[in-house]
Amino acid sequence: MEWLTKFPHMNDNSLRDLKKAIDEGFRAFTRAYGDAIESFFEPLQFFLIQSERLLTRTPWPIVILAIALIAWFASRNWKIVAGCVGTLLVIGYFDMWDDTMKTISMIFVCTVLSIAIGIPIGIAMSRSDRLQNLINPILDVMQTMPSFVYLIPVVMLLGIGKVPGLIAVVIYAIPPMIRLTNLGIRLVDKDVLEAADAFGSSGWQKLKNVQMPLALPTIMAGINQTIMMALAMVVIASMIGVQGLGQPVLKAISNQYFTLGMFNGLAIVGIAIIFDRVSQAYGKRLQRHREIVHG
Repeated sequence: MEWLTKFPHMNDNSLRDLKKAIDEGFRAFTRAYGDAIESFFEPLQFFLIQSERLLTRTPWPIVILAIALIAWFASRNWKIVAGCVGTLLVIGYFDMWDDTMKTISMIFVCTVLSIAIGIPIGIAMSRSDRLQNLINPILDVMQTMPSFVYLIPVVMLLGIGKVPGLIAVVIYAIPPMIRLTNLGIRLVDKDVLEAADAFGSSGWQKLKNVQMPLALPTIMAGINQTIMMALAMVVIASMIGVQGLGQPVLKAISNQYFTLGMFNGLAIVGIAIIFDRVSQAYGKRLQRHREIVHG
């Protein structure tokens, strides 16, 4: 009756041999192609380093002014601008400015990369049900896989550093960008598309002048979610060398520094609120514009 209480499983030796074969295969792949993969990501590393230098070496009043101008352009709401400026001033006052700028530069690069990769994939999915059915399970795995698991293959391929952390963050954060781009384009009114066809629009013209503008509020929601997920991954990515607010939090966990962890954790929350409010306000402005133009 043992089979009722103990679930039947693969023979222990066979299971061990299978795991060993997979591990050895991945190590062989890493030894053969690791250097080539690392050189492939060198432009990305240059982009990340330059972005970080720009934010950390620019005088803080200019950075705050630039962020305030971006917030005003996106929201046209002085309360949001005041909240952004106030949050950054508090972060700087508690001596977290440099780490905050490093985190913002990481999130900026991750967001740009996610947009550059996610929007084309989302557009391709919106044009093909077969491709959508193929990619959706992959996105499900990416969104449900424990975030620590992303670090294992990335570290084995590229080692410890900024680029492996960046890749892990992008893998974790990109699914909402792809899903919402696909959804936004699929939700465009068919009558509008028929009108575009009636005026003789080509496929590219229809995408550029009709589908993308109408789907932009939904795409903005995808960008918002991507930023939030990237920020959520910052602390975990600090385990493999990503500098910023995540490293003091990790240090606080290791050494039981309550105040250090709370201060830097609240700084991450403050950045998340800034990104969230600004991107949401910009999305709402786009939505109102669409209702006025097409309503």
